[in-house]
Amino acid sequence: MDARTFLGMEPVGDNLHWQMRVEPQLTTPGNFLFGGCGLGAALVALEGAAGRPTVWATGQYLSYAPTHSLMEWEVTLAVVGGHVTQGRAVGRVEGREILTVNAALGKDELDVGGVWVTPPEVDPPEECRPRYLPAMFRNTIMDKVEVRTAKGRMFDEMNGEPGSPDSALWARVPGHLSPSAATLAIFGDYVSGGVSHPIGQRAMGRSLDNTLRVVQLKDTEWVLCDIRIHALVGGYAQGVAFLWSQEGDLLATASQSLAVRLWPEDALLPG
Repeated sequence: MDARTFLGMEPVGDNLHWQMRVEPQLTTPGNFLFGGCGLGAALVALEGAAGRPTVWATGQYLSYAPTHSLMEWEVTLAVVGGHVTQGRAVGRVEGREILTVNAALGKDELDVGGVWVTPPEVDPPEECRPRYLPAMFRNTIMDKVEVRTAKGRMFDEMNGEPGSPDSALWARVPGHLSPSAATLAIFGDYVSGGVSHPIGQRAMGRSLDNTLRVVQLKDTEWVLCDIRIHALVGGYAQGVAFLWSQEGDLLATASQSLAVRLWPEDALLPG
C-alpha cells in the first residue's frame, strides 16, 4: 500500500487541489487528525503537483481537523527551478485553516557524500516488546501502526522516576507502506511520545510544528525511530528523531516543538 492510499488523498480537478476524509485510522485519541498524517498528506499533494521528491518540509499546526471531517488541500508552487521546487500546501476544513506546510522538492546528483551518524544498538523488532496501548487509544492511528519498544519504558511503567531523554521504537504499518516522504512523516510524529521518558510521567504532546528532512528512501518493513528529547521548559518541549531502516540506513530526521500536558491523574503542570 502507498501512503496516498493509506491517507485517502485524492486530487480534485487538478494536481493543485486535493481532499481527504479524516477517518478514525488517521486520528489521535482526541478525535482529530494525527499530525504526522497531516504532514504526510501535504507531501502527497506537493509531490503530486511538483513531480519531484521531498527534500525538506515543515508544517505548522494551527487548528484541529475532527474525525470524519473533509479536509481540502490547496498547493502553491511558488518557485520552480532547474533542480528544486519550492512550494506550500494549505489544509482547510470548512474554510478554516488547519495546517500549513512549506517544502522544497527536487533531486540532484553529487558523487561525494556520506552519513556521519550511527543508529543505536537495539534488538531487532521481533525481539522487542509490543508497546502497551491504553483503551483510549483504540480505533485511532495507534491501532493502525504497530509499535515495539526498542529502548526506554512502556507508557504504563512511568513511575515518576526521571529517565533518559533518549528512547527508540520500531514502527510499521502491517501490510507495509511503500517508502515515501509521507510514510516517514507519519513515523516521525512519534517524537511526541518521547517526552514521557526523561520526566518519568505519562505525558501528552500537542505538535506545534513538525519538520521532516529526507536523506534517502529505502524499502524496509520496520522503521526505527531513534528519539532524543532536548528540553521541556515552561510546558513546551523540543526533540528530534533519526529514522533508520532495518539495515541501518538513515532515512530521514524529524523534529518537533510540543505543548506538553500530563495525564490528569499525573498532572503537576497547569491545565
